[in-house]
Amino acid sequence: MAAQMTDAHRRFLQVLMSHGIMEGSEARKLHRRCCEIHKVYYAHDKLDDFISTINSHLQPLFMQIRKGMSEGDGRAHYALVNLAETEITKMASDYTENELELFRKTMDLIILSENGFASSTDILNLTDQLKTKKMKKKEAEQVLKVFVEDKWLSERNGEYTLHTRCIIEMEQYILSNYQDVARKCNICHSLAIQSQVCESCGIGMHLPCVRKYFRAQTEPRCPQCNDFWSCDIPGMSRIDSQSPSKTGRAEKSFILGTRRC
Repeated sequence: MAAQMTDAHRRFLQVLMSHGIMEGSEARKLHRRCCEIHKVYYAHDKLDDFISTINSHLQPLFMQIRKGMSEGDGRAHYALVNLAETEITKMASDYTENELELFRKTMDLIILSENGFASSTDILNLTDQLKTKKMKKKEAEQVLKVFVEDKWLSERNGEYTLHTRCIIEMEQYILSNYQDVARKCNICHSLAIQSQVCESCGIGMHLPCVRKYFRAQTEPRCPQCNDFWSCDIPGMSRIDSQSPSKTGRAEKSFILGTRRC
């Protein structure tokens, strides 16, 4: 039998819905505040249990609060996901047909890229390829700003990638529609857009997961096949992470599917 839904749970859900996505530390603060306001038992390490109670009541509505990770810094995030329809379908109520087509083509560029990013120049050049309705580059720039504001895309120095919200909400859509290139991280088992790939067995790992997994290892080896991990490890020098037996080997980049170290 599902645990009872209290006003504290309802307030938490309402605030999360208004934000779209919430960073882990903010979610923990909200959990505490909701429990204090409605005088409900609070335990600092019970956030996941608290959310599990909400999810049990959301299940008949085909909705779920999911936990994901920022590919940039590895921090946990929480987002409300609609399981009854693809997020692309849900976006249709917020954007015009050609804006949605631009987003799909932008997603193609990002997911099929070598590093999980697409340049603003490449995205703006997509405007001439739109089949629904042509869009001027100035219009496209404004649409990209809206995608960033709505947390579907993230932008850094003119380079765009999928926002953490987008990855959490569209994980199943991406895994289904990009089966040849989309993969889950071997460490956290979440969808990995920005990742490193083992040259031997092909498993992928988020950059924060790579850094965390190899931090205590003197000779980095793949967690799947135990072969030497040839990619540069974030936060570590090449010399620090280089196998003594391979110090003379030239540094190389490897491709599997479309992912490059």
